[in-house]
Amino acid sequence: MGKIADWVEERVHYRELVHSQFTGYMVPANLNVWYSMGSVLLMLIGIQFATGILLLTHYIPQTSHAFNSVMDLSEKIPFGWLIRRIHAIAANLFVLVLMLHMLSVLIMGSYKKPRELQWISGVVLFGLGLFACLSGYLLPWSQLSYWATTVATNSAGSVPIIGDDMVRWLRGGDRVDQTTLGRFYALHVSVLPPLFTFIVAAHLFLMRRVGISAPPGIPKEQVKKVPFFPHFVLEDMRASYFFLAVLFVGVFFVPQISFPPDAMEPADPLFTPPHIKPEWYFLANYQLLKVVPNEFLGIGLQGLGGALLLLLPFLDRGQERRPLKRPLFLAVVVASLAGFIGLTVWGHLS
Repeated sequence: MGKIADWVEERVHYRELVHSQFTGYMVPANLNVWYSMGSVLLMLIGIQFATGILLLTHYIPQTSHAFNSVMDLSEKIPFGWLIRRIHAIAANLFVLVLMLHMLSVLIMGSYKKPRELQWISGVVLFGLGLFACLSGYLLPWSQLSYWATTVATNSAGSVPIIGDDMVRWLRGGDRVDQTTLGRFYALHVSVLPPLFTFIVAAHLFLMRRVGISAPPGIPKEQVKKVPFFPHFVLEDMRASYFFLAVLFVGVFFVPQISFPPDAMEPADPLFTPPHIKPEWYFLANYQLLKVVPNEFLGIGLQGLGGALLLLLPFLDRGQERRPLKRPLFLAVVVASLAGFIGLTVWGHLS
């Protein structure tokens, strides 16, 4: 093995690369568990890509065969049920961890100069992740996926002047049908994965070029540093194993989180179930549209919130990062989080 390693080293010089990227790469010693959320997200992305490829080997993107192909995968293909459950529940877990990651960055002020581009790429990844979940939601062609997609695409119709055109563009026609399924399938398997990979690579590149921000409270020159490997890698592994355990519990003990009864029935465009709701990460948006009397106003408020989130580093230009030293900003974050949780619970119970 030593001779093989020396042979590869002579041709690739991998030891220098390992040293510069792992053992010689120094990070703040006081990093906490919140800094491991990025590694957890990378693990979940890998799980999604691997299980998605396996699902593609049996899925048929046609309205007449999509549901049956998914059911055959779950009931007849060895371990097909396991792959489908992992893919569906890991998608929910990915959104949850991504929200936790963004929340920790907000509270610790890690989006501030010189990490503006890193924050922007993270917000773009958040939007792409939600769109990937939405596009994949339609593919099983079940009652739940069909009507949830119908409701989601209908929301674009509230935009003045171009609303109806936007709905037709999203669906490929006046209603959700084969054209819609084909578009969402192409987006989900051909467009979003490479785009997502590119943005993730850019995000990691920016992180390595600018460096990891230490938790606020200690002057930069006094921050003690340790090698990325093995110190921080072990912390990342600990967090990753914890969320793998959460995924294990979801897959084997509470799969109904992602597979309610309506998800087990084929789509019927002639029958609208009375209790169709979007996934939990869209429930707050869904409930806000019901609360606000004007649907366009509700869409506008959500768009404004997204724009403010994207431009946050340019709006909050102060140097202070400690949350308790920014009481107004902390109050806005807490109020926004409480509003999101409240609307989500309200949407679930209503």
